[in-house]
Amino acid sequence: MPFREISAKMVQAEVTPGQRVFSQRGAMIAYKGEVSFTPNTRSGQGGVLSMIGRRVANEAAPLMTVEGSGQVWFGHGGHHVQVVELAGDTLYVEADRLLAFDGTLEQDTVFLGAQGGVRGVVRGQVTGQGLFTTSLRGTGGVAVMAHGGVLPLPVTPGRPVHVDPQAYVAHHGDVRNKLSTALGWRDMVGRGSGEAFQLELSGEGTVYVQASEEKL
Repeated sequence: MPFREISAKMVQAEVTPGQRVFSQRGAMIAYKGEVSFTPNTRSGQGGVLSMIGRRVANEAAPLMTVEGSGQVWFGHGGHHVQVVELAGDTLYVEADRLLAFDGTLEQDTVFLGAQGGVRGVVRGQVTGQGLFTTSLRGTGGVAVMAHGGVLPLPVTPGRPVHVDPQAYVAHHGDVRNKLSTALGWRDMVGRGSGEAFQLELSGEGTVYVQASEEKL
C-alpha cells in the first residue's frame, strides 16, 4: 500500500517507477523526488463510463495521474483523511470524497440505483448526493476524506446500520444498501437528511461515516 497517514488531514504516498497513483485535482500539498502530475481524462481505469458518471455527478474536474519516483503528500480543504486498505475486495465511495488511490485498483462508476433501486434515485434527487458513486476493486490503498473525522462502523449479519445519507462516506464488504424514509412524501419536501431519510446497510462489512453532514 503506497499511503501512510501523516496526520488526521494528510497522507503520504510512495511513488515508484512503473506504478501510478490517482488523486483528486488540487490534492497535492508537496512532493519530493522526480514526480509528474498529469490530468487524466479517463478518470482512472473506469474509462469513458467513469468519466460520464463523474460529470453527471457534477464533477467536471478529472483525476490526476501521479507517476515517477518519490514521495507525495496529499490533503484537501483541511478535511479529515482516512486510509482504507483493500485486500481483493471492493470499496464503494462517494466520488467527491475520494482523495487518492493506488493505481493498481480497478475503478468503475456505479449507479446507486443498482443497489438501492428507485430509492437510490430518490436519494440523489432529494439529499443532494450524487446518483453515481465510485467503486475500487483489488489490492491496494484508498484515501478518503470527510468533515469532522471518519468513523468506521461494523455491519454484521442481522444487525444493519442506519446512516444519515449525507453522513455516508464509503462502505466495503458483502453489504447491501437501501434507502428508507421515516416521513410521508409531503413531509419530505425540503428535507434532505436525518429525519426524512435513512440509509440502511445490511450484511457483513464496514461502513464509513463522517462526523458532519456538510457536503464536500
